[in-house]
Amino acid sequence: MPSAIAITHLPIVLRADPARVVLRPFTPADDPAPITARAQGLANRVLALSPWALADELARVIASLNDRHSAIEAVLLRRFDEVSGTMIARQTMSRDQQMLIGACFTEEYSFEAAALFNPSIVAHPDQQGVAPGALRFIVSLRGTGEGHVSSITFRSGIIAADATITIDPASNRAISPGIAALGGGSQEDDGLRLTCDQARDLSEIVIFPITLHQSHGIEDLRLVRFVDDDGSVRYLGTYTAFSGIDIREELLATSDFSTFDLRPLHGAAAATKGMALFPRRIGGHYMMLARLDHEDIWLLQSDDLRAWHTGVRVLSPRWVWEFVQLGNCGSPIELAEGWLVLIHGVGPVRNYCIGACLLDLADPTIVLRRLATPLLRPGVLERDGYVPNVLYSCGSLVNGRTLILPYAVADSFSTFATLSVDDLLAAMECERPAP
Repeated sequence: MPSAIAITHLPIVLRADPARVVLRPFTPADDPAPITARAQGLANRVLALSPWALADELARVIASLNDRHSAIEAVLLRRFDEVSGTMIARQTMSRDQQMLIGACFTEEYSFEAAALFNPSIVAHPDQQGVAPGALRFIVSLRGTGEGHVSSITFRSGIIAADATITIDPASNRAISPGIAALGGGSQEDDGLRLTCDQARDLSEIVIFPITLHQSHGIEDLRLVRFVDDDGSVRYLGTYTAFSGIDIREELLATSDFSTFDLRPLHGAAAATKGMALFPRRIGGHYMMLARLDHEDIWLLQSDDLRAWHTGVRVLSPRWVWEFVQLGNCGSPIELAEGWLVLIHGVGPVRNYCIGACLLDLADPTIVLRRLATPLLRPGVLERDGYVPNVLYSCGSLVNGRTLILPYAVADSFSTFATLSVDDLLAAMECERPAP
């Protein structure tokens, strides 16, 4: 029989907070013409205001935003610059007129009003001042707000040498990032650069949908600390961009969690969900776990970080708790024993359970060991929420020989568990063909 696994469920719960809002672009519904009659009419009404009415309304707008936003005037002017010449005609006007027009094309968005779930976790790039044996980390989360539209938000914290975890308090503010196209082309094809240097801490950063492909959500970021062959470090993460009709995988890249590049992935595999990048190249190649057929876990290989095509099937459903489908719960973790992969299995009544397997370090197509029973499954206290009976994670972390597993409950909130890596490996069975 497999060894028992002692799992510590921590008293940490990250819940949605409707009071956390970000300023994001707003466009009144209209026809797709570059300069629309409705948008121009809105601007004309602002320009027709008397000086005192303009000043009075602008003061009211700024006062209403002051308590939960920073650099408000800069955000409104930036939004005006985005619409000037596109939705409205360029013309001479005062700074106050520009700001009020910018305000008419801006909205407050409660980015985590409905849910805060599907976390992933990586080591923080700044470990200064951390006690021996402890580790500062970053958690990414999927915040869902109005219209069931998802964004990426962050938290930070520390795991101590004794495996206790402290989460830093979330700020009551969120910043609106600077947005620029990458590569001199379109935002849709070449990607975006988001600048968040005004953030005082990570919890103020919100990456919300911007392009048409992202318009209905940026979902399930799987972060990984990627070390290249030359020793350079960057943080990469795959996520699903949802247009409301189609999905595609995109890639987030950052070195400092202040500037973020978002680029689409290409190839047949990019039209699926749940891709997770290995934390380094293997045999000179990038490696990715994916779910090409919506049922099995596949291993993909590429020499181009943005181009992913086909691959080799690695895991297929075997036990009842994973009969419906399998998927990864984040990027593989490198251990001396092999690649530790947390997985999710879907079984009867659409129960999402969390399991694990161990892949060979040199050849990750080889499954060395695998859990026969779930590590975590929905119980009486962990089954109710927006989507019942779902436990899900987008990434875990090992500190020493302790696994830190953040996970979501019922697509509603997030919590944490810790366990011994040695206990986990001992509980796995040697892989063999199903009877």
